[in-house]
Amino acid sequence: MSILPIRLYGDPVLRTRAAELDEVDRRARRLMNNMTDTMKEAPGIGLAAPQVGILKRIIVWENDQDRGALANPVILEREGSVEGEEGCLSMPGITYPVVRSEWVLVQGVDDSGDTVKFETRDLTARIIQHEIDHLDGILFIDHLPPELRSEALGVLRELAETWEQQEVAR
Repeated sequence: MSILPIRLYGDPVLRTRAAELDEVDRRARRLMNNMTDTMKEAPGIGLAAPQVGILKRIIVWENDQDRGALANPVILEREGSVEGEEGCLSMPGITYPVVRSEWVLVQGVDDSGDTVKFETRDLTARIIQHEIDHLDGILFIDHLPPELRSEALGVLRELAETWEQQEVAR
């Protein structure tokens, strides 16, 4: 498998809505596998295709409780509300508290090409909500209250200089 470069905050692809997949074919499965390898290498617990520069509606996740890959995921229902710390592989170095639904009912197409529907809660629900947001060009900082969002944007501006310096050094 391949490790894919992760796009960082400021890249326009992160603010662009991803397109639906017509089918989960060999290419889509290979992308799901490469995304999983990339996520683990980073290391992270979730990744969306736009984060690796591919504007397709694909997400992957893995944590102690659960792992999976979905194309064209949608949240059909949600319940509850819980605050938890979130970070993002496209914004390394920052974490902020984000309010998400505690429970979600999700539907999508798995890596076998089968339509699946399942419910999940807690960390997996948070990951899936975060990654589906990426598919719509939404970043976790967009969910922050104005004062925290302003703080996060300031920190991101400073971090962007470090990222650029690291990229030049490569």
